Formats: sequence, structure tokens, C-alpha cells
Amino acid sequence: MTNNVAALRQLLLSAPRETLPMTYQQVASKLALTPPRTIAQVTQALEQLMREDAAQQKPFIAALVVSRRGEGLPAAGFFELAVALGRFPTNAADHPAAYHAEFQRALNERGHGDENDQP
Repeated sequence: MTNNVAALRQLLLSAPRETLPMTYQQVASKLALTPPRTIAQVTQALEQLMREDAAQQKPFIAALVVSRRGEGLPAAGFFELAVALGRFPTNAADHPAAYHAEFQRALNERGHGDENDQP
């Protein structure tokens, strides 16, 4: 699990901007996760990243991963944990706007990686 967390953070920090957001399945493939429960492995790693980022007052890098079926949004667990960590409003109607702002903060936080990705 710890290896998945570190590998996932590195993947999200180094991914070219135009490949973001990634889906849970894309992350599982890029990390070469194997069954059973590959998506569960991804979500557990994402939740750990969220806890680490919250503790360090950083944007959620996990915001760079979305559900294939979620209309460009992460799965419900992302929002539940963001609320529990005190970073998102409790009203679910406010979650899409909060997510889009968090996505932008996470992209901006990546910093130097984007300049190197440009032609």
C-alpha cells in the first residue's frame, strides 16, 4: 500500500497536463496494479494522499483522478473524505464547484512539472 501511495503521487506529479484528469482505471493501468480489487487499491492510495495533503495544508493531488462514470468528477468517496477532513462544504450541491477549484489548485501546486512538459 505504501508503495502504491508514493507511486501514485509521483505519477500525478509527473503526468503531462493534457493527460489530466486521469480515470481510476487509467491510474490502475499506469501503476500496473493487478487484481483483485485494482480500483479499490487506487481509491485507498488516493485517500491516503488526501490525508497527507490535508495534514500539510496542500491541495488534494487526488483531485487529478476522476471516475469514468462521474461526469468528470471523482467518486463519492473523494467528496466524503474531503468533507470529513474539513476541506469541502457539507452541502453536496456545492461539491462540483469545490472540486473544480481544488482541481485547479492541485494543477498549480504541481509547479515545475508543467514547464518541462511543454514543447
